[in-house]
Amino acid sequence: MCATDPTAGAAIEVTGLTRVFGRGEARIAGADDITLSIPAGQSVAVTGRSGSGKSTLLHLLGAIERADAGTVLVDGDDITALRRKRLTAYRRSVGFVFQRFHLLPALTVLDNVLAPVLPRRAAYDKHERARELLRAVGLEGRENAHPGQLSGGQQQRVALARALIGTPRLLLADEPTGALDSATGAAVMDLIIRLGREHGTTVLIATHEEAVAEGCDRRLRMQDGRVIADVGNRDDTA
Repeated sequence: MCATDPTAGAAIEVTGLTRVFGRGEARIAGADDITLSIPAGQSVAVTGRSGSGKSTLLHLLGAIERADAGTVLVDGDDITALRRKRLTAYRRSVGFVFQRFHLLPALTVLDNVLAPVLPRRAAYDKHERARELLRAVGLEGRENAHPGQLSGGQQQRVALARALIGTPRLLLADEPTGALDSATGAAVMDLIIRLGREHGTTVLIATHEEAVAEGCDRRLRMQDGRVIADVGNRDDTA
């Protein structure tokens, strides 16, 4: 695959981001007054124990959940203020990879990759792009297989190709290696980071695995809905 301009990724500015679950003594802050800046094209590992707020942060950035307070600017647009039509369009512009692959068992591998873009117009050949992505994730020749015929690692590769089919500027991966063995998980992580860099995509990965975090440009450590540490892994990290 050809590399693209590294500025193609989304630039993110988060200010006072808050999301609360429950009430009274049962109140839990999934995001507690988070403020951070993520330059376009950066890969960021979001780490912390279960319940620390990793998934909540990704869900808020992807507009899967609504914030109770604060703003999220993506390329200058406040996604927390978008109305339904524009919010739907924004969600479609984001690539998502989850721990559970969420593939459609009745569809072939190729059709699973194509599913997000089939209803939409595109300036590119959708089938050719899907095949190109399957080649990039090492599944050339498996286009006509069904998910049940693939290993867990192969299914996650299909899910990654599906997440990239719409050329997203932002890729959010929520514990993408959690259901995989260590070797397979490491291979999938390498793919996510490599393909993100080739396309200039901004990548956020929620993970509890140290090896995954080390492969990213930067890591955020969360606890009780707050970012308690923000460390760059590479000299060129902004």
